[in-house]
Amino acid sequence: MQPAQEFGDNPVEVRETGHYTEEYVPSFVEKWDSLIDWEKRAESEGNFFIDLLRKWGVKSVLDVATGTGFHSVRLLSAGFETVSADGSADMLAMAFENGVKQGDHILRVVQADWRWLNRDVHGEYDAIVCLGNSFTHLFSERDRRKALAEFYAMLKHDGILILDQRNYDTILDDGYTSKHTYYYCGEDVSVAPEYVDEGLCRMRYEFPDESVYHLNMFPLRKDYVRTLMSDVGFQHIETYGDFQHTYRGEQPDFFVHVAEKEYRIGDDTEGRYTGAVGTARSYYNSSDADTFYAAVWGGEDIHIGLYESAEEPIADASRRTVERMAGKLDLEPGSVVLDLGSGYGGSARYLAGTYGSRVLALNLSEVENRRHAELNSASGLSDRIEVVDGSFEDIPYPDDSVDVVWSQDAFLHSGNRVQVLEEIARVLRPGGHVIFTDPMAADDCPNGVLQPILDRIHLDGMGSPAFYTRELTRLGFSAVDGGFEEHREQLVAHYARVLKETERQEAEGLARKVSHDYLTQMKKGLDHWVDGGRKEHITWGIFHFRLNAAQ
Repeated sequence: MQPAQEFGDNPVEVRETGHYTEEYVPSFVEKWDSLIDWEKRAESEGNFFIDLLRKWGVKSVLDVATGTGFHSVRLLSAGFETVSADGSADMLAMAFENGVKQGDHILRVVQADWRWLNRDVHGEYDAIVCLGNSFTHLFSERDRRKALAEFYAMLKHDGILILDQRNYDTILDDGYTSKHTYYYCGEDVSVAPEYVDEGLCRMRYEFPDESVYHLNMFPLRKDYVRTLMSDVGFQHIETYGDFQHTYRGEQPDFFVHVAEKEYRIGDDTEGRYTGAVGTARSYYNSSDADTFYAAVWGGEDIHIGLYESAEEPIADASRRTVERMAGKLDLEPGSVVLDLGSGYGGSARYLAGTYGSRVLALNLSEVENRRHAELNSASGLSDRIEVVDGSFEDIPYPDDSVDVVWSQDAFLHSGNRVQVLEEIARVLRPGGHVIFTDPMAADDCPNGVLQPILDRIHLDGMGSPAFYTRELTRLGFSAVDGGFEEHREQLVAHYARVLKETERQEAEGLARKVSHDYLTQMKKGLDHWVDGGRKEHITWGIFHFRLNAAQ
């Protein structure tokens, strides 16, 4: 009799990292290849991993989750120097047999626990692959961090880690569905979660002979895994969905993370973005933020609107803000406008299309900038709008080079707003105008009451009407039409409207595109903004100042 899986009296309480070795009993291992179906899996993933490794110039690979050898054999067949490691001796034995059968390969196998990988496996590698949803076997954060640190240590200085996982975000938030196209391709095997909570996904595997097996796994959320990788030292992380780089349209079954170890001293792309600006860049580059703003705000004008009714569409009210601000300026064809924090470019396209202005659109999110450029092209305005990846704390344009500086709800993301205003004064021509909006603390805001909002946007403080007026005056600006047109009530109306629209779209399936955690935090944050506005602790409005001519 072969040993059966043992989970005790209460299987859903079995949440230990080391238990997986007892779950892969010999009878389950013998059936594993019918679950995978090597031929169909090879067809589904194609040469994704092989091409990726070749792109990086990889020669040596450590396969730390060998299983029954599918990827090790494919890597050897493709010419990579491969060492195969796994925590299950039974899996490794099957992998060795498969190596001989599937290509006459003699696998170099090592039984190893990831938490002490350097103890059991020697050498440095160009790449480490941890595939087959294997990282999910680690149940404690300490173990996950330890394993990733071991992976990091065994990579060469310019090595990469490729790690995959199920899309547990969708399983946790919306329930289990599967296209049954990737990874587990066997036609006659039934695979589905039997129990799910935030700390356990208990998968049930039923085979044609009616035998049933289970695996207890930790449901890893995508962004959590990316954060852990970054925390242990990986510099750049890209995430693919079902082997596609762009997957916003539908939720993938699996994610593949590609993490780089190399620290490029000469590449200061990320180094430019530190502190609050760096935090904002990471946020707006995230898939969740991109999808949310495109869906809820409409992907054109992602800023506070001027509402004529509580039920007015967000896009209409947001465009009215643009029209109101533009109407305060005497723009002419050829006027040079610098749009700071241009987002998806709704304002830039309006100014270029309506007034014939030349717009320099500076923004720190490559994700938003790509969408911005695509929308410009579709509108036939690419020749009038220059989309630039950059920070408003270090504007990449010469002195006295623009007629107007324009910005909407962006300066709050700076940790040094004085420097932002100094940069604006530098690039504006004498007589030029600055016009902008910003959510701010009210001038008489009590100490401490804004902490929930500040925590949400990861800031130490906010600007205020008095702050902006004082600093602009110091820098040689004069107020136009009073300088500040306050619209506190519009801030309340806007965030209340966005909250209502979020809840409406959530009920219609938004959670299939944006993670549950993101939506939960977003709704909580919107509540804080509405509450702060109603209590008159925060405010919003339009600033308009003119730079005095040099004396």
